[in-house]
Amino acid sequence: MRRSARGGSTPRARTRKAIPDVAAAVPRRGGRPSRQQAARLGERILDAATHLFLSQGYGATSIDAVARRARISKRTFYHRFDDKPALFVAVVHRIIDRLRSPGDVELLVGDLQEILQRLARFILRAALLPQAIALNRMLVAELARFPKLATVATERGVTDEAIRFIAGILEREIRAGNLALDNPAFAAQQFLHMMFLNGCRRWAR
Repeated sequence: MRRSARGGSTPRARTRKAIPDVAAAVPRRGGRPSRQQAARLGERILDAATHLFLSQGYGATSIDAVARRARISKRTFYHRFDDKPALFVAVVHRIIDRLRSPGDVELLVGDLQEILQRLARFILRAALLPQAIALNRMLVAELARFPKLATVATERGVTDEAIRFIAGILEREIRAGNLALDNPAFAAQQFLHMMFLNGCRRWAR
């Protein structure tokens, strides 16, 4: 209290104490996941699905089983994939992408013979990787029951892409005057067939 000019007393003005911003201090929970979290979750689902598809087959793999293995709810699954065929497409695409040549591999260095030999070794190594073999076995076993799987597995036209790539190499040699060919695409196709035939014979021994 303090005295006024008339001898009375007037109450002191109350000062407001600063109230800490509790909401700002407490970290927010929930909400949309970050891009990194979403990417990690997507990879976890694909890892679980890849294991189940390749070990149990397409028909025996259920969305429930994938969700349990990935430790997610079915609702979370359906936020990312429409159905089991869409999940299988994503699994096949990821396997194929991992079989492709990394950008730092110098496939086109040297003369034509060296290039084709290097390319053949790379393609055969990729085709004989355990995951690629498991995918092929699963497709062969399931095609009678699920004929559309063949279309899904070849959706990206990986063989066609390889033929175009090899044909491009041959066309470059034709333009340089180092090779005489009427149909580079057909020659590229025959090269792939011979490569796989000889490679599989060696692998079977």
